[in-house]
Amino acid sequence: MASRAGSSMAERKRRLVADELRDAALMLLATRGFDAVTVDDIVAAAGMSRRTFFRYYASKEDVVVRFLADMGTDVVAELAARPGSEPPSVALRHAVWVPLASCTGHPDHAERARVVVRLILDTPALHARWLERQIQWRAGLAAELAARHGLDPDTDPYPRLAAGMALLAFDTVLQQWRAGDDEQRLAELTDRAFAMVAPALDASHGAHEPDRRR
Repeated sequence: MASRAGSSMAERKRRLVADELRDAALMLLATRGFDAVTVDDIVAAAGMSRRTFFRYYASKEDVVVRFLADMGTDVVAELAARPGSEPPSVALRHAVWVPLASCTGHPDHAERARVVVRLILDTPALHARWLERQIQWRAGLAAELAARHGLDPDTDPYPRLAAGMALLAFDTVLQQWRAGDDEQRLAELTDRAFAMVAPALDASHGAHEPDRRR
């Protein structure tokens, strides 16, 4: 038990260091732009060494990629946690709201997050990684939707189509996110986007009832 506790503590410490490096990197990227920031800048801002940085990240681009990976993990995990009786549009709306909500807890944090998102969308190299990650998110969401509704994702088009529509709504919200938008405004954008795709997401809800054995 002592060994497991020590391992858990070490893991928390590693996560804390990784998060501090990520936060420093994202803050610099948001204020200076991707090309202007170096690894030396990041470690100086975090008060750490280059050796420590490369223990956790392969490059400054890898920081952004890991940030996107965590975002996708949160979305899929939230969908899995939603009640099986919820209409797909409601469950998916809650799922994609998780990373958005984490960005809007504090006005300064929200604006920094918005700038980072804008940086990702506007920097070709980062946007390419964004699109790569969305392919993985779509696969994860589709697998969860198939499981929730007892469908075969290899033969039924609904899970992939629904996952794709949810991510398109999410991407639309990010594209419309403007400076000064608070949590309420971002929630309104999200509600509006999902209201538009809800009829398609829920059209087959009666035929795709959740598998009650889960």
